[in-house]
Amino acid sequence: MWRTWSCPCLVAPGSPNCRPVESLSVTTTSSDSVTNPTATTTATPSATAGATAATQHDRTPLRVVVLYGGQSTEHSVSCISAGAIMDHLDPERYTVIPVGITQDGAWVPGQSDTAQLRAEGRTMPTVEDQGTHLMPVLGQTAGEPAELRVVTGQQAGETFASFDLVFPVLHGVNGEDGTVQGLLDLAGIPYVGNGVLASAAGMDKVFTKRLARVAGIPVGQEIVLEQQRPLTAEEQEQLGLPVFVKPARGGSSIGISKVDRWEDVDAAIDLAFAHDSKVLIESMIHGREVECGVLQHPDGSLVASVPAMLEGTEDGAEGFYGFDAKYVDSTVSASIPAPLTEEDTRQVQQWAIETFRALGCEGLARVDFFVTKNGPVLNEINTLPGFTPISMYPQMFLAQGMEYEQLLDTLIQRARVAR
Repeated sequence: MWRTWSCPCLVAPGSPNCRPVESLSVTTTSSDSVTNPTATTTATPSATAGATAATQHDRTPLRVVVLYGGQSTEHSVSCISAGAIMDHLDPERYTVIPVGITQDGAWVPGQSDTAQLRAEGRTMPTVEDQGTHLMPVLGQTAGEPAELRVVTGQQAGETFASFDLVFPVLHGVNGEDGTVQGLLDLAGIPYVGNGVLASAAGMDKVFTKRLARVAGIPVGQEIVLEQQRPLTAEEQEQLGLPVFVKPARGGSSIGISKVDRWEDVDAAIDLAFAHDSKVLIESMIHGREVECGVLQHPDGSLVASVPAMLEGTEDGAEGFYGFDAKYVDSTVSASIPAPLTEEDTRQVQQWAIETFRALGCEGLARVDFFVTKNGPVLNEINTLPGFTPISMYPQMFLAQGMEYEQLLDTLIQRARVAR
């Protein structure tokens, strides 16, 4: 039985705070009709397997720092994801300690009122600096609570909060690229999600493709620029038109251009270099855009979600799945599970898990593909995908029976045993 959800908001549908922001309608099947071919072909459990281990808790709530914001161009997207996560962490199981990172890089007390972490049309939330700056204490003893201390003002040196674990909800540079993960590793602080290597390799699309090629995963054709220069005639002939020009280490489609005429490529290269010092120029892959989530259970087993297919990605003004299409306009819808053949579904799920393994991922990832007439081709991996309730990652697992709260719980419990 098919059902359609088209609530275009960044909070739980039907809640008092429901407000339009990200217009992404989602078509899913009811959970009892969804299967996961990967569970049998790769000997991984279903999405709900391991739930018993994931829901075993001490009676004392776990103190979780939700870290968000950051210095990247995806600052506001991070705020929105963090607000949704805080709304869905069970208060009987978790004590949430919000900590924001300003666009200047200061760690500050975060926003407890998650209504302030939602977008209003094109007005996006940001982390504000009220003057109190924080810093994690390095060299924590294993098994002991971690600490954040105040480093400014009359309270400098005092403990702001003791906590057990960090949930880094940071998208983009200086957050999703291994930098914060390295800091937390040095501090001896457990955290949710991917470590330094996987985060760095996943953030850099060039290295993602290199590792995928070594693992035998199909990828498209690209040219890498590490300095601004025009493409040669040979490179233009190799790539063909149209091409996509993008920052190698960007996200949320910021700085990306679709180029249909070679006379426009230099401007697109300039835009991409404004966001990164390395630029990727990719041949267009003709196929359906499909996403697949990978989740690691506390026992280490991996499960691939049912895939989601994006529709209408070329209908907006940008002509592709750009920032406005993702977060502002009403042009994109998604079908979950994706209307693929059984073989294409199985292959997408298999390649998603193989990509996860090739990069040495931990905890979670969303892996994006183009499904062509010759099968799936890897587009990119997101080591910290969007986490609004209507983002694809939670929606794909919801389609096979895993509620948002259970998904968060599984990730946190995996972090407790992994680090």
